[in-house]
Formats: sequence, C-alpha cells, structure tokens
Amino acid sequence: MAGHSKFKNIMHRKGAQDKKRAKLFTKLIKELTVAAQGGGGDVDANPRLRTAVTTAKAQNLPKDTMERAIKRGSSGEDMVNYEQVRYEGYGPAGVAIVVEALTDNRNRTAPEVRFAFNKYNGNLGETNSVSFQFDHVGHITYPASAGSADKVLEYAIEAGAEDVESSDDEHDIYCNPNDLHVVAGELAKHLGDASSAKFTWRPQNLIAVDEDNAETLLKLIDALEDLDDVQDVYANFDIADDILEKLN
Repeated sequence: MAGHSKFKNIMHRKGAQDKKRAKLFTKLIKELTVAAQGGGGDVDANPRLRTAVTTAKAQNLPKDTMERAIKRGSSGEDMVNYEQVRYEGYGPAGVAIVVEALTDNRNRTAPEVRFAFNKYNGNLGETNSVSFQFDHVGHITYPASAGSADKVLEYAIEAGAEDVESSDDEHDIYCNPNDLHVVAGELAKHLGDASSAKFTWRPQNLIAVDEDNAETLLKLIDALEDLDDVQDVYANFDIADDILEKLN
C-alpha cells in the first residue's frame, strides 16, 4: 500500500478531463444508456450503472439528462446495440496505449482508431499486444480536499483497497476490479461521493518521453479521445514538467 504518489499522472496533468463539455456529456450519456440496457435502471442492483452515475455526477451532467439516458436504456427505447471493444497499440517512443470504446459499428470505429495511430507515428496492434503492460483494476478518485493523505489511506485500507497514491491534486485509490463497488461504497461513508469510480488500465511502469516525441504523442492521445466511439485512453508514459510547459 503506497501512501504517496509514486508516479505523476500525466493524463490529469495535461488536462485530459477538460474536453469540450458537449463531447464529454455525449460519452457519459452513452455509458449510462448502455449500462441501463445491460443491467436495468435500478442503480442499487446494477454496479455498472452505479459507476456511470457516480462519474456523471462528478462531471456535472444535469440530473434530468442522466435520468432520461437511464430510462431510455432500461425501457428499450434506444434499440442501438453497442458493444465494448478494446484496441491496443504503440505510440511514439514505444509508449503502450490501450483504447476502450463503445460502438455500434466496428467497421467504422476500427479504421478511425487506426487512422489516428498512423497519423501520429503510432502502430495499432492486435488485442493483448500491449495490455500485459497494464493491470486491470478498480480506480476511485477523490479531490485532495476530501482529506489528508493519512486519513484517506486509513479509510482505503479499511474499505479493502490495495493501493493509494496521493498528490497535491487528488487521491487515487486502487482495488481489485471485483471489489470496486464495495470499496467505493465504504469510502463514500467517510469521504462522500467520489470524483469517479471506474475500471481502468493502470500501467505497471511509465516510460519517460523526451521533447522530440512528447508533442506527437499528446496529439495522438487527443485525437483518440476526440473520437465519438472512444470512451477512455490509457498510456504508460510520463513527460517532465518543463517539457509540458513548453508544449502548453
């Protein structure tokens, strides 16, 4: 169990969550709808939906929009059949990238993902070609204001978490994916609602990326995140603060 941040979370530092609100809301609505389609509209009985609701609330998705998405999915009004797919490949500097998407047409999504990789000096690989470099875990985040690192660590241990990384910005709590909803529920009793609670691909090690490759790599990740079908992008890299400042 680690009480302090071992690695800098480049995805948060580069503002990956500061996407255009309309684009972000579209992804949240799709996840709510699909979660309700698969497990019904009862949040207490549907762990995936509970996770989607937590994330949607943290991103300030309007309540009525959230309720409509859940109703549409659970009632069968939305007859589009989405499937969850994963793409894997390498970006500049040999950085491993995992892309998770929800799509109703693989023949549309796969070429879009491949085009982004090719455009920014990457290579789309086969399934499982890079995911072995990541651990599939439950990931719960809280803002730093939720409590001190010691307190959050204490609550996380009691809740059954496996690891905690605290920084000036937030607390990242990791657990076995099978325990995500139990751990999140226990933490909520002490810390309130989380900023997010979801399944994620956590890199086992980070690759330091130099200035020559950093800009292209960030453009690749931005291009992937901008695709309508892509829900999340994970990569095992770190960029020094001075390089990020130059790029920004």
